[in-house]
Amino acid sequence: MKILEHTISKNNNKIELLGDDNYKNILVIGVFHGDEPQGEILINEYLKNNSSKLLFIPCLNPDGRDLNTRQNANNVDLNRNFPTNNWIKSEDKQYYGGEEAASEIETKFVLNILEKYKPKAILTLHSPYCVVNYDGDANEIAVKCSEFINYPVEEDIGYPTPGSFGTYCGKERNIPTITLELSEEIPIEDLEEPVFKIFKYLETL
Repeated sequence: MKILEHTISKNNNKIELLGDDNYKNILVIGVFHGDEPQGEILINEYLKNNSSKLLFIPCLNPDGRDLNTRQNANNVDLNRNFPTNNWIKSEDKQYYGGEEAASEIETKFVLNILEKYKPKAILTLHSPYCVVNYDGDANEIAVKCSEFINYPVEEDIGYPTPGSFGTYCGKERNIPTITLELSEEIPIEDLEEPVFKIFKYLETL
């Protein structure tokens, strides 16, 4: 895998898109929220021992990861910062979506990748709800992911998500988008087998 694209965060961390020269247009993103590190760990472990045609952003929010906060260095929840039709300027600090939509370096980086690489499916790795959530025409992919990891499929996460990545990609741009909510309660090693099976399945799409 090589670095296909990169940018520098507010706190001078690299954010990288990794891929092969013969990549498939399927994107996997870890660490939207800095206090959900499982995605980066799993992606990096997978790439140690597996060649892959997928596109990976192992850690979208390295500043939040280093600070152990949901938000980035500007206290913005990246999963509320996308320029959706339902974006709002929120007063809720936990889910603060920024002063305006797409205001953040990390969001702009993803938007550029969506425009340039035009993924036909997307997987984002979150925690802790143990569900396979999806947006857009992704039920079939979600059901298959569920079979590997034994989490229920849920189209509705259960609360409003204005400015979310899933809404932007899945609902408004018709890109099948899976949000895999991983357990925080079990060792990361126990997540490797099911998540790696999901990665290998995505290779077949």
